[in-house]
Amino acid sequence: MPRLMLSDERWSKLRLIMRQEHIYDKADLRLTVEGILYRMRVGCPWRDLPEAFGPWTRVYKRFNDWSKKGKILNMFKSLVQEPDLEWEFIDGSIVSAHQHGCGAGGSDDQAIGKSRGGNSTKIHGSSAESVGTFWFG
Repeated sequence: MPRLMLSDERWSKLRLIMRQEHIYDKADLRLTVEGILYRMRVGCPWRDLPEAFGPWTRVYKRFNDWSKKGKILNMFKSLVQEPDLEWEFIDGSIVSAHQHGCGAGGSDDQAIGKSRGGNSTKIHGSSAESVGTFWFG
């Protein structure tokens, strides 16, 4: 069995949202959703979906029907309104600084340093709501 992506708690939240979209709670619904998420994560063709998720044709047909009717988009919109901030990933970007931007008059720290590519600085985004923040870079 492939690794599942949804915990029981997250599945219960998603199932409520799916009911609001008139997606009925059939016996194989969770495996179908897990199959869709697996395929999106791995990027495999539908035909290569592991048999543990059921027939690939069923998973594909449900994904296709829900997409055409806008149900998947509506589910994502509902999930965005109540984000789960347990894990928050922050991107750091390297920004090149112009040579005249270094050593300018003023008392503020510029945080500009030398690197092999010249003058640059690394900018990190942050969020006031984040409980734990992970920095990559």
